[in-house]
Amino acid sequence: MNTPALRGSRILGFGHHQPERVLTNDELSTMVDTNDEWITTRTGIKTRHIAGPDDSVVSMAIEAGRMAIADAGLEPSDIGLVIVASTTHRERSPYTAGRVAAALGMANGPAPIDINTACSGFEYAMALADQSIRVGASDTALVIGSETLSSIADWTDRSTCVLVGDGAGAVVIGASKTAEIGPVSWGSVPHLNEAVLVTRDPEYFTQQGRSIYRWAITEAEGHARKVVDAAGVTLDDIAVFAFHQANLRIIEPLAEALGGSDKYVVRDVVESGNTSAASVPLGLSKAWHRGELPEDALALLFGFGGGFAHAGQVVRTPKRRA
Repeated sequence: MNTPALRGSRILGFGHHQPERVLTNDELSTMVDTNDEWITTRTGIKTRHIAGPDDSVVSMAIEAGRMAIADAGLEPSDIGLVIVASTTHRERSPYTAGRVAAALGMANGPAPIDINTACSGFEYAMALADQSIRVGASDTALVIGSETLSSIADWTDRSTCVLVGDGAGAVVIGASKTAEIGPVSWGSVPHLNEAVLVTRDPEYFTQQGRSIYRWAITEAEGHARKVVDAAGVTLDDIAVFAFHQANLRIIEPLAEALGGSDKYVVRDVVESGNTSAASVPLGLSKAWHRGELPEDALALLFGFGGGFAHAGQVVRTPKRRA
């Protein structure tokens, strides 16, 4: 039996896409009993992008993937694996990853996988892609988080509708002689299994906000430290914190607890809201393409949410191509 020599993987490029429509807090105040001060104080969110008739999990994933492939200096035919993380997939078949591969012209027939671990979905997808490359099953992978949370929002519930946004983020990763994507540290919190729900008839996103906030403030730090330990580095080595963009009142205390005074902290939640599985790659890609994200630097990725699942890894950002 052939056993490929273990190798590592690395990030080659970033991509993202968001709908054109921007919904402000002031506009939300005309739809539900809320106001800009109430939303900003409790969440840090100022705006969010909302899908229009032509926007979907698939269409946004396609555009984010196209951008990431171009940023990596590759062609769609170079991609051997496509993984799309989303909790708002609309069809069971054809699956989103297959649609993305077809739309981008990947005639070589890459392996397509859809996964759903809600807000930690991107980190789970990154782990699967990294492991696939490490054992030689793939040489390159396109990993995408794409969500239309607005499609499952209860626009009469101010505790949840003010949070949600739509968008997609993507990365391309490829094989490398050394590991630039660290081992995943993942797990779940069984007693919070129903803390985040998508109900049926009507199909609405609901959550136990206080329980989630309490876990994030008291437990997330320990799990994030395990991610760093798994990578064999220290927090002093980390230059970027990219946490799930759930709430600025979670992101900033977590960053502070981990010694984030000298780190680049992704705060895309302010302009994009909570985009679930898309939030980490969306925030990273926007920062990268604005020239803000440090190159060739270690970044701590950490996602948590529905399930109740959490996952993270330390990755090295790519060097900018001339």
